[in-house]
Amino acid sequence: MCYRFCLTAILICTALSPAIARQSTPATARQITHSINDSPSLSPDGQRMVYITVVAGREQLFIRSVDGKEIMQLTADTVDHEDPAWSPDGKLIAFVSITKTAERIAVMPSEGGSPDLLTPPSERCIHPAWLPDGRQLGYCTDDDLAPPKKNDADIKIFDLATRSERVLITGGVNTYPVWSPDGRSIAFRRMLAEKNSEVFVADSDGSNTRNLSNSPAFDGWPAWSPDGRRLAFASNRDGDYQIYVMDADGSHVQLVARTTGRATAPKWSLDGRVIFFPICRRVDTGFDCNIYAADAPSPSGN
Repeated sequence: MCYRFCLTAILICTALSPAIARQSTPATARQITHSINDSPSLSPDGQRMVYITVVAGREQLFIRSVDGKEIMQLTADTVDHEDPAWSPDGKLIAFVSITKTAERIAVMPSEGGSPDLLTPPSERCIHPAWLPDGRQLGYCTDDDLAPPKKNDADIKIFDLATRSERVLITGGVNTYPVWSPDGRSIAFRRMLAEKNSEVFVADSDGSNTRNLSNSPAFDGWPAWSPDGRRLAFASNRDGDYQIYVMDADGSHVQLVARTTGRATAPKWSLDGRVIFFPICRRVDTGFDCNIYAADAPSPSGN
């Protein structure tokens, strides 16, 4: 009796299932988990990378080999860590230590250890960048104290030996400083209008500033090539933020890779052949940020 009933039920279900399948509409899947890996900085030997990963809602510093075989979590605390930058001798990593009340430039050993807070809690600071001598650290004051409105921001230099600071570039919104490999020039981002930012360059003493990118778009996040002949930068001149390179005099602008999303903060490999950069995208209920690599375009004249 049971055999006949079960067989009849199977036959009925089999007969109905194609009709049910044809009538149903697949649901739309929504992404509810997100990953944030951002702000890469290469070690002086080009073998490792320090970057940010969000863990339990906090921006922590991780170090991994460029080939991805080794990964180490450098920080694990209740402080957010941003803008990591490896020192020229490979011994220290500078970063921004962020709490509810302060944004301070800090350094810590690249192999792990306690951070040394350099700038005072009363001064909100961002974007640390080492000078080639490794004895001084550049940074800028925060230009986003009341977003979305921009406020004036100065570029400063902190001397690690004397623990003193001085203003290098002032007047307007000046951020994201980076020194050329020979230490003779500094590139930085300067806001000229609400939606117009340019890559500027100046002599190492802050004099002789000049506009390199000269575009009505939002250009910024400069990075010198290892030989000092070119600058990588990010721009939204073609829609999405993408990575470009130009010669050190602002000529011969080339798109590095056609990407979608918000690509910023490029970094060169030690041999100048590869450019690393993060791309952030809005996805369903949040943001994803991950680190990409692309071959650098050939230099002009090649």
